[in-house]
Amino acid sequence: MAKTKINRVFLIVLDSVGVGSLPDAAAYGDEGANTLGHVAERCGGLKLPHLQKLGLGNILPVAGVPPATVPLASWGRMAEMSHGKDTIAGHWELMGIILDRPFALFPKGFPSGLLAEFKSRTGAQGILGNIAASGTEIIAELGAEHVRSGMPIVYTSADSVLQIAAHEEIIPLPELYEMCLRARKLCDAWGIGRVIARPFTGSTGNFSRTSNRRDFPMPPPGETALDILKRSGLETAAIGKIENIFAGQGIGRSRPSHGNSEGMDFLLAELATAKPGLIFANLVDFDMLYGHRNDAAGYGAALEAFDLWLGRFLPRLGPADALIVTADHGCDPAYPGTDHTREYVPLLVYGPGLPAKALGVRRTFSDIGVSILEIFGLKNKFPGQGFIAEILSAGN
Repeated sequence: MAKTKINRVFLIVLDSVGVGSLPDAAAYGDEGANTLGHVAERCGGLKLPHLQKLGLGNILPVAGVPPATVPLASWGRMAEMSHGKDTIAGHWELMGIILDRPFALFPKGFPSGLLAEFKSRTGAQGILGNIAASGTEIIAELGAEHVRSGMPIVYTSADSVLQIAAHEEIIPLPELYEMCLRARKLCDAWGIGRVIARPFTGSTGNFSRTSNRRDFPMPPPGETALDILKRSGLETAAIGKIENIFAGQGIGRSRPSHGNSEGMDFLLAELATAKPGLIFANLVDFDMLYGHRNDAAGYGAALEAFDLWLGRFLPRLGPADALIVTADHGCDPAYPGTDHTREYVPLLVYGPGLPAKALGVRRTFSDIGVSILEIFGLKNKFPGQGFIAEILSAGN
């Protein structure tokens, strides 16, 4: 492969911005899902001039975003090879890990065997909840009983999570975190992606969650592209929930963010850094605030806000920089239910020094991880097919 002059890659994951259902979507109950397409339709068209110039409208029909005659970026879409449609599986695949089975989901609550082992490991005398529920709603419903009994509230959601809610004056934070650590070892065997501490304060009728949430994710089952980059002395900077998704594995430094706006501010700040490597960001609001809440209007507004920010970011990229924009799954707010949707994800690859080329349909998200390693001349055994040589060939 011809050498590139790229020494810094910005990888931005627009959490849940899927671009059409995968061929196996029917097996997940997601046939016909199209997060970006349906959001644009519900909004009467989107104003995304910078993404339009990159080539977003060349990937799929998007109301208000026509195809670019001469896109500035290489464009395509990627299929998920891993089983499932959750955040962790999607991000792990971006970095080379393919899961042969999805993380476990418990829409009707956890089985008695798991709960018995949970109580044995944590010392809990009992638990409250054991349902799939909204975190704010379940503390409103069970918070008073928790305060009276001292029993933790254990619940799940549409994702592969075991969440433990506790009042900070009833189960102090160190005890709650220790309970989560013990539960994490149990959840590995059950295939549960994350254990989450959900502390809250207040009194009956006025309970509120605090900022002391802590996630305890399952670590990746093998080496990722992040590990290879870090071991090679390259930057591996994480923005948003990236460090959490990878349980810190392969992460050199991390800047957790509290939403898209702060994450985008951190990305702008990273432009001042000079160390070669990867800046890997997740912008979570699309999924957390809008997809799961069936809020197509809010979703569209968040996309337009990102595009406005992109107009500030792109001109500041240097000749040795590359930007990759993608997603990790879908979460179609116009589709029945509030769960993730099994979809293709977009692929836009831009650099001031890179030509643009149609990249077609990639068979796995891991093409991104492989391509990043190829940029830095690093070998790997991941199943993906790098696209950097394809892009460079367009300029010959």
